[in-house]
Amino acid sequence: MYIWQHFKTITWHRFLVMKYCFRMGLFYQGLTHDLSKYSWTEFSRGAKYWQGSRSPNNEEREETGVSLAWLHHKGRNRHHYEYWIDYDPASENGIAGMPIPRKYIAEMVADRIAASRVYLGGAYTDGKPYEYWKKSAGHLWFVDRNVRRDLNGLLKMLKHEGEDRTFCYIREVYLKKGRNEAPT
Repeated sequence: MYIWQHFKTITWHRFLVMKYCFRMGLFYQGLTHDLSKYSWTEFSRGAKYWQGSRSPNNEEREETGVSLAWLHHKGRNRHHYEYWIDYDPASENGIAGMPIPRKYIAEMVADRIAASRVYLGGAYTDGKPYEYWKKSAGHLWFVDRNVRRDLNGLLKMLKHEGEDRTFCYIREVYLKKGRNEAPT
């Protein structure tokens, strides 16, 4: 068990997300981000499967075939697109991604930046969250197309224009725009 190491990892991650959310004007979300990681269901598994270089959920999934910590986490945290999956009888797959309020997409950006910083350490660049997104984006057919568009645009902006410009854009423009307008 890696209790202390896991505690430090999730606390550092939460601190970074809080800092980024505050810069975007999302104070409540910054304060409450990922509190479920301290619950017994998530924390005990995180401490057991901690490695320090990637999410313990991946290790739990590889060892047991399912991550109970992840199933618990994604059902309680609105900044994960998996939270927004619902039945859709009109869909050929029977499920579909629902639209996500922009404040949660913004928190998702903060979450991706923080996770990349925590797991990559000194190898982090502003392009890493976008690279990670692009690797998985082709498998995310279940995510609402406007959510995919917005997340792609914001992470691309981060890559090319940096944190300061991206957080300012999110705070001053994106969170104030109409729901269907794409980030520029």
